[in-house]
Amino acid sequence: MTPLHDTAPRGFASDNYAGVHPDVLAAIAAANDGHQVAYGEDSYTARLQEVLAGHLGEPVEAFPVFNGTGANVTALQSMLPRWGGVVAASTAHIHVDEQGAPERIGGIKLLTVPTPDGKLTPELVDREAWGWGDVHRAQPLAVSITQSTELGTVYTPEEIRAIADHAHELGMHVHVDGARIANAAAALDLPLRAFTRDAGVDVLSLGGTKNGAMLAEAIVVLNPEASTGLAYLRKLNMQLASKMRFVSAQLLALFDGDLWLRNARHANAMAQRLRAGVEAGLADGSIRGVRLTRETQANGVFAILPGGVADRLREGFRFYDWDEATGEVRWMCAFDTTEADVDAFVAAIARETAAVV
Repeated sequence: MTPLHDTAPRGFASDNYAGVHPDVLAAIAAANDGHQVAYGEDSYTARLQEVLAGHLGEPVEAFPVFNGTGANVTALQSMLPRWGGVVAASTAHIHVDEQGAPERIGGIKLLTVPTPDGKLTPELVDREAWGWGDVHRAQPLAVSITQSTELGTVYTPEEIRAIADHAHELGMHVHVDGARIANAAAALDLPLRAFTRDAGVDVLSLGGTKNGAMLAEAIVVLNPEASTGLAYLRKLNMQLASKMRFVSAQLLALFDGDLWLRNARHANAMAQRLRAGVEAGLADGSIRGVRLTRETQANGVFAILPGGVADRLREGFRFYDWDEATGEVRWMCAFDTTEADVDAFVAAIARETAAVV
């Protein structure tokens, strides 16, 4: 097939813009010969259980799914009765980027809390963790945190443990939206279990797509007492792959080795290079009027640009507004972002800001 797109332009809008890592494509091809039993009774899905147990400890039960929204909604459904609510940050993906799926598809009440950095704390959880026994209020029975967060920040194991201990004391379970969990592991330089199982997490949405896969996520149950019915809910939510070996093969390509970590480390390093390039430009005057607004802990950089600059930059490099009210934008780096991509973008920022400030 002849490519239908120009492969030259690069963007900083999302790590979803990147293609599929060649090793993942090779894994799909390797899984393609012959017949395997459908709906998860295949060798690749069985091997995936072993590999994830090695990363996360026992017991582990992994349910491969197609996408992050499906993973989050299905995971949370399995953790809650119909009257349950989920405490989450107001910036959480389940609240602002999943188009009402938790509420409309999952039937889940989201109890959101504003946070300065995208991270919950036990004290912030308490703002919505109340009203048990009140028939007029959704019962807060789970906490969902994102690692790394939508604001590019990373929870330490100690921070997650504090939330988990507090939630468990209140009779609540803890879910982690790990769409970018590899970037968090790379930033922390810790194994996955250090800030999941060992920190008290009950159920994990394990991300692959943003880190080099085509369409591969998994719901991973770490505490069997916190989740029930996933085998049925996955089908009910249209997340049961008939040819599941191809989803599992992608996750194996990432996690049965260190590809997941190498990809994430590279994406994080490119974000640091982008931030450093902007800071250097601000210091020497070649970049003017830009304000970096948040810490760069994973693979995202947030900034406010002078008026009109963002739209002109987007003529050559796609990226999204984060907060239209303030003019804040988000720049994301991916496993395939190169140093040349970053340097060209920094040069464009210098060129466009010099023209207006």
